[in-house]
Amino acid sequence: MLDHGEAPPTTDPSRAENLGLGTRLMRRKPVERLVAEGGQGEGGTLRRSLSMWQLTMISIGATLGTGIFVVLGEATPLAGPAVAISFVIAGLTALFSALSYAELAGSIPVSGSSYSYSYATMGEIVAWICGWCLILEYGVSVAAVAVGWGEYLNELLDGTLGITIPESVSAPLGEGGFINLPALVVILLAMVFLMRGAKESARVNTIMVVVKIVTLVIFCAIGFMGIKAGNYTPLVPLGVTGISAAAATLFFSYIGFDAASTAGEEATNPKRDLPRAIMLSLLIVTVLYCLVALVAVGAMPWQDFEGTEAALAQIMKDVTGHSFWGVVLAAGAVVAIASVVFAVLYGQTRILFAMARDGLIPKVFAKVDARTGSPRANTLIVSLFCGVLAATIPLGELANATSIGTLFAFALVNVAVVILRYTRPDMSRTFRVALFPVTPILGLLFCLYMMFSLPGSTWAVFGAWMIAGLVFYFGYGMRRSRLATAEK
Repeated sequence: MLDHGEAPPTTDPSRAENLGLGTRLMRRKPVERLVAEGGQGEGGTLRRSLSMWQLTMISIGATLGTGIFVVLGEATPLAGPAVAISFVIAGLTALFSALSYAELAGSIPVSGSSYSYSYATMGEIVAWICGWCLILEYGVSVAAVAVGWGEYLNELLDGTLGITIPESVSAPLGEGGFINLPALVVILLAMVFLMRGAKESARVNTIMVVVKIVTLVIFCAIGFMGIKAGNYTPLVPLGVTGISAAAATLFFSYIGFDAASTAGEEATNPKRDLPRAIMLSLLIVTVLYCLVALVAVGAMPWQDFEGTEAALAQIMKDVTGHSFWGVVLAAGAVVAIASVVFAVLYGQTRILFAMARDGLIPKVFAKVDARTGSPRANTLIVSLFCGVLAATIPLGELANATSIGTLFAFALVNVAVVILRYTRPDMSRTFRVALFPVTPILGLLFCLYMMFSLPGSTWAVFGAWMIAGLVFYFGYGMRRSRLATAEK
């Protein structure tokens, strides 16, 4: 059955070429076809092996890390002690979108995440734009997270061996070095584990997630003893504008809760487990973020966060007077941030898998290894690309570019859930957004508000990225789309 507005399929490529441009751009992929193609790749299929617990751990693994261990040091100087409020605002924005994600994940349990949801509701060109934004979200955030990993690795090496990695090989050009070698190394390590298959990778990820949750709980317990009431005043030294700017930066911290939705074709019971994993992971992450932020700004004056990318380890040292706890925090952070690299890199490969299966990008990204049941060539290419970014570009620029791409994709998800409710009201849904349509509309408005809180330089990068994506689509994807050629 065709979706409303769906262009009828054709088996003749020449007929597809003769369709009007508007029709070709707005053709939609039926939900039933999206679901039927689940797991199918070039030369093999993805294996269904992930439980609800493992999906939740993937989502937490992709979310909980750099945002609190590293980006906190960049956001606190923007908002002062009110940075905790910024976390709440960013969390609310994520929550509205998470509700929409949960409904769509339970209705369309496929690997493409918001790309696939857009394809089913708004047409091919919107799906392409969304997918292109997801490449920015996942691919660039892997690089950004890897940059932060090197900071805590240095803290760990300094505390245990009394050595640090020379700046020339631990910082990119423009920040005192030539290449960020640790950032490249952590991405390559994640690549090796991912190539072993989803089930094996999920086990490694779960261990790392447990380690980082325990580390943050230890930080809160020790940091609480160092809280000084004076550090909370004035609460809003830089005004509401500062809170908004910090919230836009910190939204980077919530990127990843949607990673569970990218595992839709490898989950054992996706319709039931995906919505649960998305909501549970966001709840756990938000509570931890707010607790850590409150303790951190209470234990160290907000002005001292400027230029500190390993702030939590420094707080542990200052509160206890011993380097041991700083080393423990640094060790936990090394594991925590590595797990983010691991989980987000997984999500990126699965989104590209879905786009390649639809013909919009080269088929090599949809090739599945028969032995491991994973897209190994895809993983190799993506890892090398992200590794080069991480090794050469500063963290701040990467974080902002990631945030705007994510916010745009989340905005489309909120629109998609509204469209699908009205065009396919009888579709089976294992989760429904509460207070519909108010909730997705609020999600859309929050995303737009935070997008416009980002600096002009970030918009310039985003615009250039969009232009490059459209050039690629019109030059390659539009003609090779499976909906255009009706490949079976």
